Amino acid sequence: MRFEGKNLITTAINCGLMRMNVDDCIKFANQNPSSYLATVDGDQPRVRGMLMWFADKTGFYYNTSATKDLYHQFNANPKVELCFFDAKSKNLDQMRVTGQVDFVDDMKIRAKLLEDRPFLKDMGFGADNPKLIVFRIVNCIAHFWSWETNLQPKKYIRIN
Repeated sequence: MRFEGKNLITTAINCGLMRMNVDDCIKFANQNPSSYLATVDGDQPRVRGMLMWFADKTGFYYNTSATKDLYHQFNANPKVELCFFDAKSKNLDQMRVTGQVDFVDDMKIRAKLLEDRPFLKDMGFGADNPKLIVFRIVNCIAHFWSWETNLQPKKYIRIN
């Protein structure tokens, strides 16, 4: 079944389907790229809002700087959790994703990031700048959550 509306979770509930698939996860993330990324700093959890670049079947893509605490936290422990939230939903629709950081060194991908986010060039970043960190979240397991499904068992989806 294809979900044409923005509110995938409510559509799935209304159709009697709460079994979302990988394509639904990718669509939800790309439609709601403002996300939260959680890491661990020693024994202290850290969470921050991040704007995802894009998602596809190979992962959820982001960028940061090598000067940021986030980068150092990734190197100490690559396990992370993401939360995507549809702010327009009436049911507080969310997708939560657990995975691992994978650094992206592919120059074509790094150059595409600079095309899509030209403000990074204005900040002095080039595709070959070692301070520009492009990363993706891989080995993911996701589940959807909404107010309507709050008390139901989680149904996990392996993404990559």
